[in-house]
Amino acid sequence: MSSQQVSFWAVHEFVAPILERTGTWPMVGTPEWCSLPVDHPARIAALFDAARHWALRIETAQQARAEAAKDVAQAGDWGAFAQRIRNGRGPAYIPRRHEGVA
Repeated sequence: MSSQQVSFWAVHEFVAPILERTGTWPMVGTPEWCSLPVDHPARIAALFDAARHWALRIETAQQARAEAAKDVAQAGDWGAFAQRIRNGRGPAYIPRRHEGVA
């Protein structure tokens, strides 16, 4: 099994020199990009740029999920809650907290 963690910075460091050499490129998938020859440096650079943006999207989503998991873990005494369920001492219900509601 391998790690699914994505590093935007690692991708950026790999593609940055290629993009700097190319200079400019069209947005991947646009008609301008489609009209370029398959081996045109700007067409390839656009793919590298899209890969860089995709890595950024995945990394930020991973960070958001990790932060949400920490928030859930800190939201209550989960061990006590599990013990109550195992001992039959109450319903398996977690009341929601509403911000700003007294």
